[in-house]
Amino acid sequence: MPSPASPHSPATPARPAPPAHTTVLAAAADAVLILVFAAIGRDAHQRGEIVIGVLATAWPFLAGAAIAWLALRLWRTPLALWPAGVGVWLGTAAVGMLLRALTGQVVVLPFVIVALLSVGVFLLGWRLLAAAVRRLRARRRPA
Repeated sequence: MPSPASPHSPATPARPAPPAHTTVLAAAADAVLILVFAAIGRDAHQRGEIVIGVLATAWPFLAGAAIAWLALRLWRTPLALWPAGVGVWLGTAAVGMLLRALTGQVVVLPFVIVALLSVGVFLLGWRLLAAAVRRLRARRRPA
């Protein structure tokens, strides 16, 4: 009985790892956009304590993103919409809400919906823009 092809067999060549700076920039973009999400939310509700408040709001979502990055090994394809973008989006939202609930922070349905949509737009949106830029650059390169 033939054995199934391993991920490193000649039949399925391994995808080369992206440069380290690409991975670092992708993780930083995710973190910055999560901080922007928290800052916008705090500003919309006119809450004080700008820096500490934003960090207090953002930390569960930043932890969720970090857990998603580690659990899904997103450094292998950090710019991909699938699985990286979708994985970090859903991991950020799910773990973030769980941590908020466990620490006594507000978790109500309207906030869950707004957070899910906002974080999705941010974390998927920049990856879509990056893909568009890569396609444009590839078209402009001489053959």
